[in-house]
Amino acid sequence: MDILLCGSFDDDERDAWLAALQEALPGAAWHLSVTPESAGRIDAAVVANPPPGSLRGLTNLRLIQSLWAGVDRLLADPSLPADVPVARMVDPAMSAAMAETALWATLSLHRDFFAYARQQRTATWQPLPQRRADEIQVTVLGMGQMGRACASRLRALGYRVAGWNLHGGSIAGIPLHCGMAALWPLLGRSDILINLLPLTARTIDLLDRRFFDALRPGAGLVNLARGAHVVEADLLQALDNGQVGQAVLDVFRSEPLPADHPFWRHPKVTLLPHVAAATDLRSAARIVVQNLQALRDGRPLAYQVQRTRGY
Repeated sequence: MDILLCGSFDDDERDAWLAALQEALPGAAWHLSVTPESAGRIDAAVVANPPPGSLRGLTNLRLIQSLWAGVDRLLADPSLPADVPVARMVDPAMSAAMAETALWATLSLHRDFFAYARQQRTATWQPLPQRRADEIQVTVLGMGQMGRACASRLRALGYRVAGWNLHGGSIAGIPLHCGMAALWPLLGRSDILINLLPLTARTIDLLDRRFFDALRPGAGLVNLARGAHVVEADLLQALDNGQVGQAVLDVFRSEPLPADHPFWRHPKVTLLPHVAAATDLRSAARIVVQNLQALRDGRPLAYQVQRTRGY
């Protein structure tokens, strides 16, 4: 089997991925670039947001396997072969890491730890009222693998947890609200909102002025999905007028976040440099290889992307 490895990572990252993949799938022929001789032999491409056009002309290509959970940038490439299955990364280790970040952010919002950090900077000693977890409504937008992991862990800590998505389904023990009509009343009951939606044509700019105005006043926002979900000027306005009490942001429209961006200095914004759930190379390499072996053996592929949905 001939496999192309390409993406927007530096040489050290590429070499680490290559070593892990070679160890997990010995005997495969790995390519780091395409030549006229290899273009017709490559069976699969393992990619990490490759530059547009990277997969053009691969006439034998039968699988595009993403190393990342989000595939919005990959699907935005107009040259992406339309008839080749695309699989996204679904890794339990990544879901566990995302749940850890969601737990930290929720606990910090619930117990006012971000407010106490602001007090420390001004030498202010002011205890704040303390609520129980079962008095806090947490809403998780996006109930895929990561959303479900976060919701389950939060529910286990005693929070009132609800999920929301566009397409429906069911989750044991967690109320699931579906469709746009159900979103607005749910926001009005939410003390903390965690965004884990995929980025699609229907979810881009979803977190706008109307969205923030619908939240329970003073609610906390945790965005762990994509920066393009948020209309930044509208969020800044909501923070300034108190409609959003605190924002925890891991993702941004422009990354790295420019040094002059107002998020850096806003007292009610806590920033992370897109680290809520890094891909675990060890477990992810095994998951990639399982799909490559399924392709080789003619078995069904796991976690295929529905291109019409965008995930």
